[in-house]
Amino acid sequence: MHIAIAGNIGSGKTTLTKMLAAHYGWTPKFESVDFNPYLADFYEDMERWSFNLQIYFLNKRFKDVVEISKEKDVIIQDRTIYEDARIFAPNLHAMGLMSSRDFENYSDLFDLMMSLVKAPDLMIYLRSSIPNLIAQIQKRGREYERSIRIDYITGLNQRYEDWIKDYKGRLLIVDVDNIKFENRPEDFQYITDKIDAELFGLFPTE
Repeated sequence: MHIAIAGNIGSGKTTLTKMLAAHYGWTPKFESVDFNPYLADFYEDMERWSFNLQIYFLNKRFKDVVEISKEKDVIIQDRTIYEDARIFAPNLHAMGLMSSRDFENYSDLFDLMMSLVKAPDLMIYLRSSIPNLIAQIQKRGREYERSIRIDYITGLNQRYEDWIKDYKGRLLIVDVDNIKFENRPEDFQYITDKIDAELFGLFPTE
């Protein structure tokens, strides 16, 4: 089984991935950020490095999806391949930070990859306001994130909302402005109850 967590930068994907993996005994698969050879350069010069960064992510994420499809354990994944292609790359293109030629090349490659894999069994989307995202990004203090532009974060957030509105698979939306799962046990239980309802039908969904 494949559970995926989606959400903007700073929404709490990695934290929730760790907590759910520990709670259910699932196997976590994390986004490779610390060892990404393009990320710091990208935040310094987005136009120069946008295509390189997105191809790197697409390659890594496709490998993850292929590996997940072969696993017998339940896998919980921090960020999905869909977010790269439906949110980050289109946002860069719309901002003039990725050329149309590169974006079309990237999109063709993504479409080919998606014809070979299936969607997650459950998508968990962490919905957040811009002020909450900025506060969380500042709180974790990653050096390469200091130069992130607010208009970049804002554009991503709108694209997340547009994407999730039309998402066709099994979906759970968590409002992380109000549901503080990291600090409040009752909020984390609220999420696990919802997951149990979606996957196992143990609790009512409303």
